[in-house]
Amino acid sequence: MHSIRNFFRGQWSSTARLDDKTVIITGANTGIGKETARDLAKRFFSIGFFSGARIIMACRDVAKAEDAKKEIIEDSGNQNIVVHKLDLSDTKSIREFAELINSEEKQVNILINNAGIMMCPYSKTADGFEMQFGVNHLGHFLLTHLLIDLIKRSTPARIVNVASTAHSWGSIRLDDINSEKSYDTMKAYGQSKLANILSTRSLAKRLQGSGVTVYSLHPGVVQSELWRHLSVPMQVAVKVFRPFTKTSVQGAQTSLYCALAPELDTESGGYYSDCAPARCSRDASDDEMAQKLWELSCEMLGIAWD
Repeated sequence: MHSIRNFFRGQWSSTARLDDKTVIITGANTGIGKETARDLAKRFFSIGFFSGARIIMACRDVAKAEDAKKEIIEDSGNQNIVVHKLDLSDTKSIREFAELINSEEKQVNILINNAGIMMCPYSKTADGFEMQFGVNHLGHFLLTHLLIDLIKRSTPARIVNVASTAHSWGSIRLDDINSEKSYDTMKAYGQSKLANILSTRSLAKRLQGSGVTVYSLHPGVVQSELWRHLSVPMQVAVKVFRPFTKTSVQGAQTSLYCALAPELDTESGGYYSDCAPARCSRDASDDEMAQKLWELSCEMLGIAWD
């Protein structure tokens, strides 16, 4: 049973180090983002000949992030960890964060777009986007766009987009992208995660030959704060199936795999689960829709990104 559970949960181990590398992780103050930061912070030469990876925790809740930072420093021995404010529901905050990174950092070797919200009541971002689509997709789309030149100068570099198997719950509703005509929490979440996978495919094509590779992934069904908006019956169901879910440490494994695995050096644009290539839905493989989504995302954000 133990080996089956390990296979199911996609355990992955690696001795890869990140000496003198810089990593940005959104939503790194809790859940799989925090555990991803903790693992990456430990990947340096312990006798001190090299400085550990510089971990930039990009978080909306700075106070909570500072507490997580202290914990990770104590656990890893890596002092090179910083917290910066990033609210993905506000493009002004995203631009301010990116401006700070572009002015202060000499490199960004790994960008992990991890933060997200799930199945929340209907609301809109500061810029008028449906909250789940705005945070999970558009926020990370804009952040990646604003940092891409620095990332290109930091090659070899990787961009990791945390999606979900829930991408199969929805479709890209080009005629109602902000769910103003009708709103279903599950379908809206599914749309945002589908957008993560489609934009990963599009970005990989645009970055071909640049030395920057891109990946999307399903972390597994993880015990995390993402479930806080679920209805009472669904929360009961989650508790019933808790033995079959992953801890945050286990949920971070595929993010780590996509960020570090040497066998992915020549791969880009793929979708992964349990630390291995995975099959996504037919909608997630639709390159025509991926292009339409790309164009719409640029239009909504007022950016030009060929």
